Amino acid sequence: MKIKLEKQHYQWGLTAFLVITCSVIAFFIIFRADAIGHFLNTCAGVLAPFIYGLVMAYLICPIYNFTVRRTYGLLNRGKYRFRHDLTVSKVSGTIVSLAVLLIVIAGILWMIIPGLIDSISKLVVMLPDALEKFTAWIDVKFQKLPIAKEAIDDWSRNATDYLINFATNTILPHSGNLATAISGTLLGALGALFDFIIGIIVCVYFLNIKDTLAAQTKKIILANLKESTAQEILEGAEYTNRTFAGFISGKIIDSAIIGMLCFIFMSIFGWEYSLLISCVIGITNIIPFFGPFIGAIPSALILLMVNPMHCLYFIILILVLQQFDGNVLGPKILGDSTGLGSFWVLFAVLVGGGLFGFIGMVLSIPVFAVIYAYLARAINRKLKKKGFSTDTRDYKVDKYRAQPGKKKRSKPTLKGREDMYTSDEVGETTQEELEEAREKGQVVMEATLVEFEDSTGEAEECPGDENDERDKETT
Repeated sequence: MKIKLEKQHYQWGLTAFLVITCSVIAFFIIFRADAIGHFLNTCAGVLAPFIYGLVMAYLICPIYNFTVRRTYGLLNRGKYRFRHDLTVSKVSGTIVSLAVLLIVIAGILWMIIPGLIDSISKLVVMLPDALEKFTAWIDVKFQKLPIAKEAIDDWSRNATDYLINFATNTILPHSGNLATAISGTLLGALGALFDFIIGIIVCVYFLNIKDTLAAQTKKIILANLKESTAQEILEGAEYTNRTFAGFISGKIIDSAIIGMLCFIFMSIFGWEYSLLISCVIGITNIIPFFGPFIGAIPSALILLMVNPMHCLYFIILILVLQQFDGNVLGPKILGDSTGLGSFWVLFAVLVGGGLFGFIGMVLSIPVFAVIYAYLARAINRKLKKKGFSTDTRDYKVDKYRAQPGKKKRSKPTLKGREDMYTSDEVGETTQEELEEAREKGQVVMEATLVEFEDSTGEAEECPGDENDERDKETT
C-alpha cells in the first residue's frame, strides 16, 4: 500500500523538527552556560579586530561620505571628465576620515593620560597632609562628644589593623600571582593595541566596500523572500540605521559641547585639573541619566582633596550644565531620534548596563528603540486588520481625564415658560382639571380671596369700592 504524503504532513514534520531542535538548544543553554560563555568569549576575542573595524567605520562613515561626495563633485565640475574620479574620491575620503579618527583619539589620550598621572602624583604627595588635617579637624569638632570621638578612634584603629593584616596575609603570600596578573594585564593591553591596529585596516576595507556589501545583502533578501516581506526588512534596516546614526552622532556632538563648556567655565574660575575633569565629564556624558554622575563623582573627589570650596562650586556647575543639557541642548541636537519615553529610556539604560557594561549603557537606547518600533508596528497592523483604532489615547481609562461638566438646574422663570403655569385669572378649578394639569407637568397656582373684617365683624369696604361709588354719583 502506497502512502501519499500531503503538504500538511511536511509542515507537521518540519514543526516537530524545529521544536525538538529548540528544546535541545534551550537544554544546552541552561545546563551548559559556562561552556557557552567560554565559547562566546573565544569568538569575541577572535572577531575583535573585525568588531573594532566595523565600529570605527560606522562612526566615521558620515565624514567619509561627505568627503567622497565633495571630491567627486569637484572632479566632475567642468566639461572634462576625470578617468579615475571615483577611485580618487574614495581614497581622499578614506584619508580624511582616518585622519579625523586618529586626531580625536590622540587628543583624548593627550588630555587624559598626562593629567591623570599628574593628579595621581599630587594626590600621593598631599594625602598624608590631608589625612592629618582631617584628623585634627575631627579632634576639634568632637572634643565635646567623647563617646563619638572614641567610636571614630576605634573605627580608625580597626581599619588600620585590617589593612595591615590584608597586606601581610593576602598580598605578600600571593605576590607571585599578583605579578602574573600584572603581566597578563600588560599582555592584554598589547593584544588590544594589536587588535586596534588590525581594526584600522578592517575599517578601511569596510568603508570602501560598504556599497557592494549592501547591494549583495539586498540580492540575498530579494532572492529568498517574498517581495512584501523583503520590502519590510529593507525598510526596517533603513529605520535601524537612521536611529543608530542619529542617536550616536547627536550624543557625541552633545557630549563634546558639554565638555568644552565645562573646560571654559573651569578655566575662567581658575579651578584645578580643568582639562582632565572636562574630558572625563564629556566622555561620561554619552551615557544617558547616569553619565553625568559617573563623571562628576571622581572629579569632585579630586577637587575635594585640593580645595573643598572648589569642589562645592564644581558640583553646582555640573548641576547647571546638566539642566542646560537636558532641557535645551539635548532636545535641540537629538530631537526625538528614538521616540522613547523617559521611563523606557531609564529601563533600557539599566538593563543594557547590567548585561553589557559601558557599551550596553551607550547602545541600549537605540537598540530598545528599534525593538519598540517593530513591536508597535506589528501590533498596529493587527489592530487595523480587526478594525480597531491604533491611537493609544483611545484605550486610556482613568479617573484623571477631564469629564464633561453637568449643567446646573436653573430656576424656572415666567418668560418663555407660560406653558408651565395656568392662566393668572382667578377661578374655580375642578378636581379633574387639576389632575390633568399635573399629568402634563404644569404648575397650578391657587389663589384665595381674603376679606378684612373690623372689630364689629362687618366686612370692611375696600378703598377701591368707595372710589367707584363716588364716580357713579358724579356721573
